[in-house]
Amino acid sequence: MITSPAFAGKRFAVLGLARSGAAAAEALIASGAEVIAWDRQPHAREPFEGRCRLIDPLELDLTGFAGVVVSPGVPLNSHPIGPHVWQYGLPVIGDIELFAGARPSLPPHRVVGITGTNGKSTTTALVHHILQTAGVPSLMGGNIGEPIMGQAPLPEGGVYVLELSSFQIDLTFTLDCDIAALTNITPDHLDRYASFEAYAASKERLFQMQAEGTALICVEDEPTRAIAEGLETAAKPLVRVRTADLDAAGLGKGRSPSLAGPHNAQNAAVAVAICRQLGLTDAQIGEGLKTYRGLPHRMERVCDVGGVSYINDSKATNAASAAPALAAFPPDPAINGGAPRIHWIVGGLPKEDGLGACADHLANVAAAYTVGEAGPMFADLLEGQVRVERCELISEAVRRAEEAARPGEIVLLSPACASYDQFRDYEKRGHHFRQMVGAITGCDTASGDDAASRSILP
Repeated sequence: MITSPAFAGKRFAVLGLARSGAAAAEALIASGAEVIAWDRQPHAREPFEGRCRLIDPLELDLTGFAGVVVSPGVPLNSHPIGPHVWQYGLPVIGDIELFAGARPSLPPHRVVGITGTNGKSTTTALVHHILQTAGVPSLMGGNIGEPIMGQAPLPEGGVYVLELSSFQIDLTFTLDCDIAALTNITPDHLDRYASFEAYAASKERLFQMQAEGTALICVEDEPTRAIAEGLETAAKPLVRVRTADLDAAGLGKGRSPSLAGPHNAQNAAVAVAICRQLGLTDAQIGEGLKTYRGLPHRMERVCDVGGVSYINDSKATNAASAAPALAAFPPDPAINGGAPRIHWIVGGLPKEDGLGACADHLANVAAAYTVGEAGPMFADLLEGQVRVERCELISEAVRRAEEAARPGEIVLLSPACASYDQFRDYEKRGHHFRQMVGAITGCDTASGDDAASRSILP
């Protein structure tokens, strides 16, 4: 784990002892801090019994504390922990802020911070993979993989590659990234922010924390262009990225099938720009692009049976992230006479009304199989535009899609919704899809360990 003398003798409270909270508490204890920890679940508190005081911070006088560490999942706009902590003039922080505080005691290194509404997980994993392929020591953490404070420090010259959600940035105040990258900004998490502008401002704070580092922004939507223009006015080191840069560099055609679709072309373009800033050659980068295997639940090819491909894109929890998956498989004149070839499984717990950007790609959809709480809404929206099969459950949708799909076609789970109506998280939903595909088609749908790509936030 990562420890630091900067925490020794200081007093911290940790609220929430799931993955990131438990790692933060362990790192603080190992660093010699006085820790008071709490979680509503007895099993989460159990590993800390006898090792620190177990008290709810809401019941404490926090005078003299250095800060209160919370999970990014705690909604500061409604949870009482915020006002309780702020009345003592203390910060509410996350494990990324602890990492920032520990950096001076780590071997010399660089930090890449990657944020954005969509694509940040794939971009983070891709940068990490390219670095590993090139022989550069690196760790992947933040909102992906294992909590950063729970991982062993890198040797000198290593690169920490952090996926950062807006919630994590809200809990971070001193993370000075050597490279801070932004993929895109579209409406999301508006239950946590007063407005879309406030959500975008949260992303922008990643650049405001930089002292001399480089800002790297994909300028393909209006909010990201506005942030780039503001940084340019401030004379900050800035790299503007566009998807077309990938082909201009001759790196577009050689990328892995796991990077199919326009959204992954954007992710790859950002990753390439980051790796160039880190000093890698295009030859090193190209090798990483060719060998990238992808992340579970993100355009994951589950299996091919009878010429039909089954793809798990359960991580697409909003319309903006589902639309690129629909765009990735246009009609092909060589396949079934150029007919639409996607059998789209869509629905869950809706985050928005309407089809959003998905409406632009319905010409690629042979049939839609609507599921979950949002199923009736999607069915009503899609009737008359594509063939609609009203299915309540993913198992039924997979069965009907398997019966209808012809060789060369795609059965795609890209729900454009959160999973909470029927599943604990998008990973459980994706696992269920895999299992149903295996049970119905008889193919082997086993996947690698999801731990390397697990997100703290859905």
